[in-house]
Amino acid sequence: MHITPAVAALCISALLKAAHATASETCFSALAATILKSQVVYPDSAAYKTSVGSYWAENVQLEPTCILQPRTADEVSLTVSMLVAADGGCKFAVRGGGHTTWAGANNIVDGVTIDMSLMNTTTYNKEAGTASIIPGSRWGDVYETLAKYNVTVPGGRSGVVGVAGFLLGGGNSFHTARVGFGCDNVVNYEVVLANGKIIEVNKDFHADLFKALKGGSGNFGIVTKYDMKIIEDDKLWGGIVTYDNSTTLQHLEAGHRFINNLEKDPYASWIGMWGYISVTDQNFVANALQYTTPVAYPAAFDEFTTIANTSSSMRISNVWNLTQELDKPLTYSGDVFVTASFVNNLDVMKRTIDIHNKMIEEAKADTKGDDYTMSTMIQPWSKLFTDHSTEQEVLFDYSWKDEADDALFNRLANSALEEITMYSKSIGADNEFIYLNYANSNQNPLSTYGSENVEFIRAVARKYDQTGIFQTQVPGGFKISAVAK
Repeated sequence: MHITPAVAALCISALLKAAHATASETCFSALAATILKSQVVYPDSAAYKTSVGSYWAENVQLEPTCILQPRTADEVSLTVSMLVAADGGCKFAVRGGGHTTWAGANNIVDGVTIDMSLMNTTTYNKEAGTASIIPGSRWGDVYETLAKYNVTVPGGRSGVVGVAGFLLGGGNSFHTARVGFGCDNVVNYEVVLANGKIIEVNKDFHADLFKALKGGSGNFGIVTKYDMKIIEDDKLWGGIVTYDNSTTLQHLEAGHRFINNLEKDPYASWIGMWGYISVTDQNFVANALQYTTPVAYPAAFDEFTTIANTSSSMRISNVWNLTQELDKPLTYSGDVFVTASFVNNLDVMKRTIDIHNKMIEEAKADTKGDDYTMSTMIQPWSKLFTDHSTEQEVLFDYSWKDEADDALFNRLANSALEEITMYSKSIGADNEFIYLNYANSNQNPLSTYGSENVEFIRAVARKYDQTGIFQTQVPGGFKISAVAK
């Protein structure tokens, strides 16, 4: 079912009848007057509470006026057409897997949230060598479906991460050094535009939008299907290895050399993790090591595997199994990510961990609650998938239980980011690139794509969304209109 003039007239009529109501009440009335009314859930319903509660972090669990849960692209099209017909009065948000850690990115208070969670199937197309993935899916479900055929796709490294946000933000996977970002492996998108039109987007049709969707986030429309190239074998060797905190310098030196040599063996993936758990007053070092072909103890990891460990789960398994291990079930009320990229420099890595330890001590002195975790992760940006030399990316990730500590942990995260950025600039090791999927709301990742790419994204957004619906009526996410000209 596509939008007809009669359906559009019905939507507009409903909106006019509700003209006396507030903007949010107008949205409510319009939705209730359409064939989608059975898929609208309200604050007093169990379905509404389930949807709100399924966001990964509690601090993003906003309560919209109502939630619309479409099941097909046609229903997404009808929803968008109806909300746009309200002439800007109906603000709305679009939610895929709900994994973003800052409030308002994929939810809204005074408006409608389009919750894509009922659109969550994955279909393997053997002859085409692709998997068709619907945007409400999470990567764990995608991998589990594809594992039946012993194939996979380059997706999230944690099963709870949503498909839509991951791919629209680029998508760093275990396979990135070999096949590029997740978005580089999307061969076709199905997109609902601001006017309700549904289009297929690929290298042959709407090629400009095809390019812009690869990292351009939600600035153009709502993607209702991703067709991705499959990877023929889903088996790999990997797991998590933990170590005593005293081995930090060994890991930094090994990580620095690993990043420098990554192009020699693009099957290898490393995430170095430093963490603190307040309830046990424990500091730890851990490595997530994955080799994306089933070969145990490859030479690429020799410097890590010779360091004495305290535990290891390394084994040959499939992507689904390994991403379950990296799932982080969030039981805290708050979580914050901040991120930055740098030239691969050992001094920057050392300073990063010094700052990590400094922020832990500040938290110990100032927290009101006694249950929190503080993590710092270092991983490669290989020159196989950037325009620069081999580089490193840093993520500061803090989670806490007591809402009274919201301001503290946000301040600590921003302080950590500011300190490492200033230090890297002082020694000429900085890189402006900000990975969108790890960025906080006060960062501006699109502005770091380079002036030519920024202007390209801006032009494509104007072409496919001429009235700027996805810049103004959908306030959440990183907007190209927020990037200075």
